[in-house]
Amino acid sequence: MNPKLMGIFQRRSVREFAPGDVPEEALRDMLEAAMAAPSACAKDPWAFVVVRDRTMLARLAEGLPNGRFLPTAALGVAVCGDLRRAHGGEISYLIQDCSAAIENFLLAASQLGYGACWLGVHPRPDRIALLKQALELPEEVIPIAMIALGVPRVHPPARTRYREEAVHRERW
Repeated sequence: MNPKLMGIFQRRSVREFAPGDVPEEALRDMLEAAMAAPSACAKDPWAFVVVRDRTMLARLAEGLPNGRFLPTAALGVAVCGDLRRAHGGEISYLIQDCSAAIENFLLAASQLGYGACWLGVHPRPDRIALLKQALELPEEVIPIAMIALGVPRVHPPARTRYREEAVHRERW
């Protein structure tokens, strides 16, 4: 692993959180990093719903099978896309743009010493419906993912998942 890229390799999904808060200033830094992501034609269709309410986190966790730990996080961030802002009104661009923002958020969280985990929502209709209803999202706003964020209880080691067989040159 190239030491200059260690900030990327150190980003790992954290599913165990210690007690502790994420200050508003740190959260803003992560959101600012998320919104620095590339976006098709600079449309920036992303929107974020920050959830600190313990009851709401528990409710969301009930509908996110891989996110049962969400209530133990300091907060959750629903990453949504607004179809009215997506390039050409295309959901594919919206998903790509929001995914880039999610990765920037996760990298920023790791760099700032927080733990985070990306919980997939889209394209699962039941998960989309849960977030749309619980968070009172407008019709044109589509939840793409939920991010659990908090003080990490564990610090997984840096790693790479590079596989030479996944790289093709000139053609498949």
